[in-house]
Amino acid sequence: MRLTPRALCSAAQAAWREDFPLRGRDVARWFPGHMAKGLKKMQSSLKLVDCIIEVHDARIPLSGRNPLFQETLGLKPHLLVLNKMDLADLTEQQKIMQHLEGEGLKNVIFTNCVKDENVKQIIPMVTELIGRSHRYHRRENLEYCIMVIGVPNVGKSSLINSLRRQHLRKGKATRVGGEPGITRAVMSKIQVSERPLLFLLDTPGVLAPRIESVETGLKLALCGTVLDHLVGEETMADYLLYTLNKHQRFGYVQHYGLGSACDNIERVLKSVAVKLGKTQKVKVLTGTGNVNVIQPNYPAAARDFLQTFRRGLLGSVMLDLDILRGHPPAETVP
Repeated sequence: MRLTPRALCSAAQAAWREDFPLRGRDVARWFPGHMAKGLKKMQSSLKLVDCIIEVHDARIPLSGRNPLFQETLGLKPHLLVLNKMDLADLTEQQKIMQHLEGEGLKNVIFTNCVKDENVKQIIPMVTELIGRSHRYHRRENLEYCIMVIGVPNVGKSSLINSLRRQHLRKGKATRVGGEPGITRAVMSKIQVSERPLLFLLDTPGVLAPRIESVETGLKLALCGTVLDHLVGEETMADYLLYTLNKHQRFGYVQHYGLGSACDNIERVLKSVAVKLGKTQKVKVLTGTGNVNVIQPNYPAAARDFLQTFRRGLLGSVMLDLDILRGHPPAETVP
């Protein structure tokens, strides 16, 4: 959302933060290790697999992917699916593709699995990739087996269900959720196509053993790869506000009926809490006795702010614009 000329002028004159304070944040506590057990199961299933589909969030196309995927599964043909394109600002899509190609990723597709956008392109691309590769241990098999991988909560199960709707006219085969950790084990094969006969293996989300920077950790958290309380809803809401203002995405102003854009998270959450009735009574001890005071419920307001962003109601956003413009994530994790 863009502000009216008057409001935009006011917003442009505002002193937005140039950077976000990152020091002292324990990223290691946010992410539950590298989930070695899940990765080992994937490796043990590789001999059954003809191709790898890696699903990632289109809002962070250049950060947060697990480098271990390429290291351990890299011998197989690989397709990167950037899902949730409906939530991402893709005005720089060509630059994103060029950046990824520079990293050796030539097979990339943007999708919205909720509405089946671009999903029909996946099976033709996969069959072409398999046709150009050696099918080790599987030359005699007529069926194709594809492994779907990615960090948590990027839409792996949604992709499988979307492919089934598109090619088999059938419903859900895997459970879908709005938080990480829904898929907990490498599943049995799920058919998604008759011609060609194609099966997918759904896998649990696997994070990297070491997050490259605190800012990358915050981006992953905003996109829902970890449970919000591990990072702190108010911390995430503050980073989201910083990002929206930095890139002049002021949809939150209209959505919550604020008078103007603001860079102070406490003020924003106070306004959100009052508007939504998310307040709480607190007893305050005074010289004349206890007094009930109505206070904003900041954690509840922060949760609503985050969920509204994740539903796309604050407008599309690209969290990796800093990388596209040549500014790597700050504060590398030691």
